[in-house]
Amino acid sequence: MSDLVVYLLLGGVIAVGALVQSVVGFGLAVVAAPFIIILRPDLMPAALLLTSLVLPLWELAFGERDIDWRLFGYAIAGRVALMPVGVWLVAEASGDAIAVVVGVMVLVAVAASVSRLTVQARPMPALGAGILTGISGTAASIGGPFLGLVLQHERPARVRSTLAVFFVAGATTSLLGLAVAGQVHGGEMLAGLGWIPFVAVGAVLARPVRATVDRERMRRAVLVVAALAGVLVLARAALA
Repeated sequence: MSDLVVYLLLGGVIAVGALVQSVVGFGLAVVAAPFIIILRPDLMPAALLLTSLVLPLWELAFGERDIDWRLFGYAIAGRVALMPVGVWLVAEASGDAIAVVVGVMVLVAVAASVSRLTVQARPMPALGAGILTGISGTAASIGGPFLGLVLQHERPARVRSTLAVFFVAGATTSLLGLAVAGQVHGGEMLAGLGWIPFVAVGAVLARPVRATVDRERMRRAVLVVAALAGVLVLARAALA
């Protein structure tokens, strides 16, 4: 498969993930990470971390700001504390091991998203969510569902803006940590920048989708696809 075909295929996946995230609040990394790890594992996680910055930056710039700074502080503290573990995994683990991490984290993220657990929006749950994303967000670029579970009963604007600032701060610190460890290279940055137009396409397509598609049905369908992709990644790693 040529590089152009892979780029376009992954760009299409990124566009779908961006559409989903624009409609239901999460999804870009959960949808895209399994396919990137299958087709271009050398681009994980830095390229996806860079690409995933676009939508939350847009939300912070143009969306309604209702950030819960207290919960954000606990969550980002947990993420930064465990980020070195994620960096170590990327630097030291084999490609198959990273694939297993991505597959497992996708399935954990799906489980968190469908969980009926009642988690209160308090500091300790936010800290726990941050600790989980210190590993998952750095090694697999997946950081939204865990804090989203903590914020699930908050106002929609507060959920969106608090997740957005957490995404931006978390992805930035993870990229810096990976860069210090020598795990960020020019090819990954070029790929991440090259996928940004596909994010824009997904965000634009999301506008009519919001008005015509049931949000909850779409969320469930995406979680099924993400779970199947996560299982596929694990099966591929097991057979390698």
